[in-house]
Amino acid sequence: MNLGIFEDQASNLYPLTLNRPVYELRCGYITLLERIVREFPGVPVHLGMRDYLVPVARRRLPAQAINDVDFLLADDCLFVNGRWLLEHRQLSLEGPEEVGLCDGQVVYARAKAATIRQHLSGGWPGFLEALRTALPTREVQARLIVYPWHLIQHNPQAMREDFALLGEKGLKGKVSPLATVYGPAEAAFVAASAEVQPFVVLDTTHGPVFVDEGAIVFPHTRLEGPAYIGRQTQIVGGKIREGTCIGPQCRVGGEVEESIIHGYSNKYHDGFLGHSYVGEWVNLGALTTNSDLKNDYGPVEVYVNGQLMNSGDNKVGCFIGDHTKTGIGTLINTGTVIGMMSNLLASGEPLPKLIPSFCWYFRGIFSRGMGLKNMIATARAAMGRRQVELLPEEIALFEHLYAQTKEERDTLIRQGRKKA
Repeated sequence: MNLGIFEDQASNLYPLTLNRPVYELRCGYITLLERIVREFPGVPVHLGMRDYLVPVARRRLPAQAINDVDFLLADDCLFVNGRWLLEHRQLSLEGPEEVGLCDGQVVYARAKAATIRQHLSGGWPGFLEALRTALPTREVQARLIVYPWHLIQHNPQAMREDFALLGEKGLKGKVSPLATVYGPAEAAFVAASAEVQPFVVLDTTHGPVFVDEGAIVFPHTRLEGPAYIGRQTQIVGGKIREGTCIGPQCRVGGEVEESIIHGYSNKYHDGFLGHSYVGEWVNLGALTTNSDLKNDYGPVEVYVNGQLMNSGDNKVGCFIGDHTKTGIGTLINTGTVIGMMSNLLASGEPLPKLIPSFCWYFRGIFSRGMGLKNMIATARAAMGRRQVELLPEEIALFEHLYAQTKEERDTLIRQGRKKA
């Protein structure tokens, strides 16, 4: 029996999924992919994704096969939607052939090899729909990530589930006697190689606090649970409010609330980040601040596929793609979507609610900045500071995405020139 994880509706989650499969997004302590694979240890894994992502994925992701039809034809398979925030023991590997639906969307399909061979002969497009027609269907309850703000909404509960499942408790690392656990002691965990310095508060009154291996929490920091501080991350005098998950090798200070920082990103200085998702290799300049609540307390609108959409939520911050940088004092509007590899400079006013990828924004004007070559050089320099190599496959991916996002970028550049 194989496990096949597929992605769909990736564009709803742009720019976070421009350069990664949907199941590489984080929610809780781990990615959606890791959450699914954790449920089926030792089972061979096939990953389905957009073709242009495959070269980078083969260097980064653990899988027996990627976009390999022959692999799928060889054995029975449980196909799982990569947008499913799967709960522990919610889905069984073995069982009858069937398709699980949630609100009309396929969340899983269990099929025998003969059925797969019959319906996959024409290739992947249409395969799941063919299974849906051929096999019995069953309605299931599933937490599907459809839009970026769903990651933020589900993050606190996902962290509580991860803490309970891992079963790690206690202050095993170097913890100063002048640091305090405020709340249930059993809801705090500090890994053996982590360090918590003096005048730090781990507040577990509303959820667990997990400080992972190699992390350092510097003085005058408050961590309010549920919270996760990732491997080798440094919290530098931060006010880390509830519902915050910070991935590996980040440098974070100031105030952060109900947010996910994917990894390798910096928010070293003062400024507020709330109800937001920040990608990898992002640098938020000093005093960069986002709004996550409108003055009229109404629902926040967010751009999805180029169109404003009512999120139905009155607390929505910003969504920032990989390798983007903000200058000091940058103000980010409520529900703002910022593409990857952009450079945003403060002008005294909040940014527009939609910033395309691979562009500069300064004094109300979009431009191509110094061009893609220099953007790639900046990415290489930023990654080198964490001893991470920029792969040739990643450079090719940037070039592909630069062409893919050209129309949106050029449209806003032309509008800006007319305005000027």
